Amino acid sequence: MPPFSHRVYGGDVCSYCGCQSIEMIGRFMAEHEDIVNLAGDLRRTAVSGDAQAVSDALDSAVGHLQPHTGAEEKGLFTVLRRNPDFTDHIATLCAEHDRLDELAEQIRGGHLELIDTFVHELREHIDKEENGLFPAAAIEMSGEDWDEAETLTRAP
Repeated sequence: MPPFSHRVYGGDVCSYCGCQSIEMIGRFMAEHEDIVNLAGDLRRTAVSGDAQAVSDALDSAVGHLQPHTGAEEKGLFTVLRRNPDFTDHIATLCAEHDRLDELAEQIRGGHLELIDTFVHELREHIDKEENGLFPAAAIEMSGEDWDEAETLTRAP
C-alpha cells in the first residue's frame, strides 16, 4: 500500500498526491465508490437466488457503470491518449471497460457464476485508474487539458 493511503471499499485510494481535488478526478472517484457499492449489492443479491432481484441489481450497477466509463473515454482518455506515454495504458483501460460490459451481458444471460469475476475485475480496474492513471494525469495535464476534457465529456 502506498504511504499515507487509506482503504476504501477494498481498494487503495491515494491521499498523498491530492489528485482527487481535481474536479473531474474527484467526480470519477466518487462514481467508482458508488459503482463498487452497487456491485457489492449485486454480489449479495445473487446469494438470495431471486432472479428478478439479481436482474435489478445488475441493471443498477451497469446503469451507473456505463455512463461513467463513457465519460472517462470521451473526455479524460481522449486527451491523455494524445501523449504516446499513455496510449497503450488507455487502450488497456478501454479494453477493460469492454470486458466489464461483456461480463455484465453474460451475467444478464444467466451466468451468475461470473458475478464474482465481474466484481473482482471491476475493483482491479478501478485500482489501476485511481492509483495509476489519475495521479499521472494530475501531473501530466495542464489547465487547458482539463478544460478540454471537461468540454469533451459534456459534448453530446
